[in-house]
Amino acid sequence: MKNNIRVAVWGFGAMGSGMAELLMKKQGVEIVGVCDLNPDAVGKNLYDYLGVPQGGRKPVIISNDIDQVLKKGECDICLCATDSFTKKAFPRLKMILEKGINVISTAEEMAYPQAQNPDLAAELDKIAKANGVTVLGTGINPGLMMDLLVVALTGAMSEVEHIKVQRINSLSQFGKAVMEEQGVGFSKERFIEETKSGQLAGHVGFSESIGMIADAIGWKLDGPITQSQEPIVTDVARETKYIKVNAGDVAGCSMLGFGKVDNKLKIEMVHPQQIEPQLGGVSTGDYISLKGSPNIEMAITPEVEGGVGTISMCVNMIPHVINARPGLKTMLDLPVPRAIMGDMRKMIED
Repeated sequence: MKNNIRVAVWGFGAMGSGMAELLMKKQGVEIVGVCDLNPDAVGKNLYDYLGVPQGGRKPVIISNDIDQVLKKGECDICLCATDSFTKKAFPRLKMILEKGINVISTAEEMAYPQAQNPDLAAELDKIAKANGVTVLGTGINPGLMMDLLVVALTGAMSEVEHIKVQRINSLSQFGKAVMEEQGVGFSKERFIEETKSGQLAGHVGFSESIGMIADAIGWKLDGPITQSQEPIVTDVARETKYIKVNAGDVAGCSMLGFGKVDNKLKIEMVHPQQIEPQLGGVSTGDYISLKGSPNIEMAITPEVEGGVGTISMCVNMIPHVINARPGLKTMLDLPVPRAIMGDMRKMIED
């Protein structure tokens, strides 16, 4: 039997800690290190911190020193749950790759970095190949619901004329970083002001999803995509594990994205997301509408949950990333994602 797949986690917020908890339930994989700057976590045993029985596993002490966590030859892959933007993630990804370690990033822009950062994408590809390892960005969205799943459905079509994707979802499972990007907890006035100044990101990933779809089916976009965002103001107080929002403040962000081809609107994205949407009378769901030959309509209700979806996508892609040829990969390049219910080592190619 092969040795366990050795995994490190960098960033131990809602997503990183969730990945660790899922990894503990899988066969053929072990956590060999965790890095985070949270003073409440640093120095503690991973299992004690999460309140999970350690069993016969070796202790894993959470560290704030990534060089201590990522030791060359002692780690096969790192799950990097930090940042949303390629430019911010780049130094961390570069460091991991140069240590000869594969990496999966949750940074939304890394799902298709060539869309907005072609130079950095090319540099990451070069670094990964030079060190014989692979880098992938993925998650629930971008990564699956509003792009890869769309591309897969077009496989049953002979002609595609128009694509509309809607994801109406809950943010309740996400932590502080996502709340800040979406303006959750802001006043309406602050949301509008920071949107105008470009300080508020909103959903990160429309350029990547639209770019991935267009490239996959051979459409050439007319320059950058356009997008807009509006605050979702709550009439009632809402609260999650990570944030409390008072009535009259912002509970989420509603975004639209558009991609044109030959001066015609070809790809539409509709993405309202908020914490505890049921308190606002909103039902969640994922919807894909493809016009062409044949027309295809897909509806998933309620939504595929974002938090567990992102966590699962990252963990389930581990063998595919390890097996891949070195370089920068996207979800278009790797095998279809699937739940891994057996021993993960059996999926590793010799």
